Amino acid sequence: METIQVVLDGKLLRATERAARQAKLNRSALIREALREHLKRLEIRELEERDRKGYAARPERAGEWSRWESEAVWPAE
Repeated sequence: METIQVVLDGKLLRATERAARQAKLNRSALIREALREHLKRLEIRELEERDRKGYAARPERAGEWSRWESEAVWPAE
């Protein structure tokens, strides 16, 4: 692992320390976990944006999926 220096304002540092205590982690572990989660959300957002652009470039045509409707079986309630 590499060591870096991160500058936090006092309020954010105190909130980080409280969250780390509650999660029973040290600050570094908490920050690593938070950064991993943030990077994963960014990746998901990029994939969603790619899909949105793809669907916008080729919109669904009327009746395009109608031949599959008979294949869909919905469970009885």
